Amino acid sequence: MNHQQPRRRTVLRAGGLAGLAAAAGLAPNPAAAAPAPRPPRIVDLGPAVGQFSLMSAVLTGDTVHIGSRNIEPVQIISVHLPTRKVVARTELTNGHSIQALAADDSGRYLYAGILQKASGDRPNLFRWDLRTPDEPAEPLGSIGDRDVRALTVAPDGVVYAVGGGSSGAPALWEYDPTTGGVSNVGTPDPKATLARAVAATRTHAFFGAGTTFNGGGDTSRAALYAYDRSAGTFTSIAPPEMLRDPSIRDLAVLGDRLAVSTAGSTEDAKVALMDLKDLSSYRIATSIGKVAKSFTMIGDTVHYANESGLLAFLPSTNTVTPVAYDGPRLGEIWGVDSRAGKAVVTSAFGFVAEIDPARRTAAVIDLGSAGAPMAPQTVMGIAAGGGHVYVGGNATIARHTPGRDTVVKLRAPGEAKDAVVVDGILYTGQYNSEGIWRHDPRTGRTGQVAAFPSEQNRPLDVTFDEDTGLVLVGVQSDTEGGGALWTYHPRSGRHRSYANPVDDLSCVRGIASRDGVAFLGGDNTAPPDHAAPSSPSTRWPAGSCGGSTPGRRRAPPPSRYADATSTDCPARAASSSSTSPGAN
Repeated sequence: MNHQQPRRRTVLRAGGLAGLAAAAGLAPNPAAAAPAPRPPRIVDLGPAVGQFSLMSAVLTGDTVHIGSRNIEPVQIISVHLPTRKVVARTELTNGHSIQALAADDSGRYLYAGILQKASGDRPNLFRWDLRTPDEPAEPLGSIGDRDVRALTVAPDGVVYAVGGGSSGAPALWEYDPTTGGVSNVGTPDPKATLARAVAATRTHAFFGAGTTFNGGGDTSRAALYAYDRSAGTFTSIAPPEMLRDPSIRDLAVLGDRLAVSTAGSTEDAKVALMDLKDLSSYRIATSIGKVAKSFTMIGDTVHYANESGLLAFLPSTNTVTPVAYDGPRLGEIWGVDSRAGKAVVTSAFGFVAEIDPARRTAAVIDLGSAGAPMAPQTVMGIAAGGGHVYVGGNATIARHTPGRDTVVKLRAPGEAKDAVVVDGILYTGQYNSEGIWRHDPRTGRTGQVAAFPSEQNRPLDVTFDEDTGLVLVGVQSDTEGGGALWTYHPRSGRHRSYANPVDDLSCVRGIASRDGVAFLGGDNTAPPDHAAPSSPSTRWPAGSCGGSTPGRRRAPPPSRYADATSTDCPARAASSSSTSPGAN
């Protein structure tokens, strides 16, 4: 499904329609085909995935501002909650996605930081004056890191930004609106691979980082620093209970306390409230799931998002519970704010929900109905079979049927990085940490059929082995390092995970199979001291897994479906989790 991602292309073209039709099961009988070959016919099927894909949201007053993801041009829309309409829109001059939005205390200025494909001289920090929304957002300059992942505005109007994507460790960046300058105030953790959390008071800025990509070896774990704005010094303040997790995921100043969360991997995420007057004093709890982000306060309770919904952290009892309500599944969440005692939640499924925790009700505003532009978005990949063509996007899979104008959108969390059609049924490898999903076009049902260890988070290639009847998926672990091979048997539902099938393997990028043998292609760069051990029964022969000498293992031991006779972890209920990585 991700064998070739078109560069900046968002229109699905059936190149060599005869070949695509054959894959989709629509080709005529070969015996009846004309003996003379015919040239391919190219048919434009229209936008592959059309939606307002989003990656950030922030509330000012009665209006929620939402940043786009993987659509051109990158843009911000403003949705007025009382009227349920898009009331303003602006386009930025650079980037493919907006993960960072922050407003100043007055609600006049909205700052945006973009993700971009390459570093350069173009701006990655913008400001939109909400008093004159018809005027476009203005570029302010660039932080030195390629991508801006998080922004905050201190009470005095100074902006702090963090991100990554460059060759070095991420820094803390400062924009002073009085001078118009952007400056690097320091790199507190030289072993961090990404910073996704920042918050600020009048006296301090708080920097949260760790390992989000390229994990393994001696890369950093969760790192939290307080930056003294007057002295220009950094102090490590991470609670010891958080240090085992890969990274600090989010930060927010809530009154006189600092809300902190981690990104989980082998363990569930942690959430904490730290006393700003005494940072050594805090309350901490283990969250539910591996994602914890987007804090807001309603009464005495902190509300925030995990992979699949809204959670409540009650500091007085140090407990975390799901927020129950009567409404749609939220999926991947990119903003949580509060208004009139309700949580304003922006979902990647394309809606804003106002959830009343006391009454357990939800009012939903569909972004398309509100007037958001349904723009073509970057394609994650394509699979064909059973009379349909499937296109992966963010939080959706578009099902096209050649010869019909109707496109069916299937809700699926995260991204379908790759997929295969077996007996008319679609099987996908879902990023981030979503395992294998299944869609049956005959029943219309879409859901998860196999879960795997959450640190095995990034599926990269999916294929089907006819000899064993197994779906094979090659996987990368972003935070821990190492690759994995997943197997799933559609007939029985059995599934297995082989961690680090080849010694020192950093990821499995490609899979092919023939006669019951799986051939793996990947990278041989994982540090040996960080490679996960393999048991004798699942260990693949050591050696190169790329180039012309792929590591390999016979998929079927004695029984034809031997890999389907046991399972490492049971399937679980559907949940959700991010073309820029680091989705959640």
